[in-house]
Amino acid sequence: MQSTSFSASTFPVRADLVEAQERAWAAIASSGTWLTGRERVAVAAEIRNAHSCEYCARIKAALSPYAATGKHASLGALAEPQVELIHRVVSDPGRLTEKWSNSLAQELTEEKYVETVGLISMVMIMDTTQRALGLPLRALPTPVADEPTRYRPPGAKKKAAWRSLVEPEDAVEADGPMYPSPKAGYIYRGLSLVPQSLRDYWTLANCHYLPGEYVYQFDKSIRAIERPQVEILAARVSALHQCAY
Repeated sequence: MQSTSFSASTFPVRADLVEAQERAWAAIASSGTWLTGRERVAVAAEIRNAHSCEYCARIKAALSPYAATGKHASLGALAEPQVELIHRVVSDPGRLTEKWSNSLAQELTEEKYVETVGLISMVMIMDTTQRALGLPLRALPTPVADEPTRYRPPGAKKKAAWRSLVEPEDAVEADGPMYPSPKAGYIYRGLSLVPQSLRDYWTLANCHYLPGEYVYQFDKSIRAIERPQVEILAARVSALHQCAY
């Protein structure tokens, strides 16, 4: 698989960030829990395609996302419900509804819905890094031909969110490690219906932001900028993306 290269960047890039992106692209190319490697790479391609979808632009500009009419300009490799999920999460995430989520989860299966959202989160992190550095997007990897594990955590249940979660007290050994502590916040639990997606996402996200054990250490910084600067940037990005969390 092609190596991520930041050599053209005019800014220094940490070695651990480069390594995290390498691992993430390798994970995307491999079969996950419910999607094959081919499907996962197709999801990554559709994520990028959503940025140029005219229907998405009309939805974003409309007073209500349901006021726009049309059809997503997809690449044709995925079913329409999965295309709808990808395009709406990429282009207008602040106006999604539980009814919309439930409908797509029923069509796709809840597990494939969650795994797809995990892939969106990972690709958006890595592509945004490239754009921020003024670099071209990395070529998508070649899919690995292996089979999904199709593991559903026995403790998963719908409780505090639109989709089923595994609460820390309901996790079992077969789920594998998921949470930095028994009191992990709900932001950590969002992808827990698919534990491997949760691990893949947080391995990548922690490198680009902060590992869980540092989040509440406000007087310390492990980055090149001070912790208040990190949080000002994070808060501004969250506001621009209408992040309810």
